[in-house]
This record gives sequence, C-alpha cells and structure tokens, in this order.
Amino acid sequence: MSEELKETSTAVHAHLTIMQSVIQRMASNSSSCKAWCITLVSAILVIVADKGKPQYASIAVIPTLLFYILDSYYLALEKEFRESYNNFVEKLHNRKIAVNDLFLVAPAGDIVGSFFKAVFSFSTFPFYAVLILMIYIAQTLVIGSVSK
Repeated sequence: MSEELKETSTAVHAHLTIMQSVIQRMASNSSSCKAWCITLVSAILVIVADKGKPQYASIAVIPTLLFYILDSYYLALEKEFRESYNNFVEKLHNRKIAVNDLFLVAPAGDIVGSFFKAVFSFSTFPFYAVLILMIYIAQTLVIGSVSK
C-alpha cells in the first residue's frame, strides 16, 4: 500500500463520499418510485371513477408494475453499491488497496441476481402486491358501485 492511501487520505475520503452519495441516490430513487406510483395510480382511479367506467381501473396496474420493476432495480443497485463500498473499506483495513480502486465506482456483484432478490424483498413485494389488491378492490367494490 502506498503512503498516500491511508484511511486519512483525502482521495480515500473522496471515494467513500462518492460511494455514499450513489447509495443514497439509489435509496432516494426507490422511495420516489413508491411515491410517484401511489400518485399516478390514485390519479388514474379518480379519473376512472369520475367517468364511471370501472372496467378501465385495471389500467392502473400498468404503472404499478413498471414502478415495481424500477423500484426493484434501484434496490438491487443500492445493495450492490453497498457491497462495493464494504469491499473497498475491507481492502482499506487489510492494507490491500490500490490506486486503481479509487477510480472504480461500480456495483460489486451480480445485478441480475440482486434484481430478482429485490423483486421479492420485504420493501417492494408487499407494497406493490397490496397496491394491486387495492386497485382490484377499487375496481370491483368502490368504482363499480358508484357507476351503477
């Protein structure tokens, strides 16, 4: 390990700050997916109820599924960037860090595998499953009874 790549090095701190901001951005994007999904689905259901056409409420499932996929992707990226961050810190503590490691800001592992784990994660699956259930309930019970 070269002298300038210690824990107190400015370059090391800059790299860790960049990694932390990427991780924070992925978490923020995931949260935004949920907020935008609820907003868009609510707007669709209000328009459908206003027009008295409950059969069109299922259109709200499309943005729900798209946001579910996007949210899972952001969650997978966040996990892989956290793994990359942890690997960097471990190398730093074991004194195995190289200058090239400072210029590598990339997810650590298998993004596809992480994506499929994120699809069934506790932070995504129950949220979107309940939202799809609520769309169905709104279509059959609420909007259907209003339009009759």
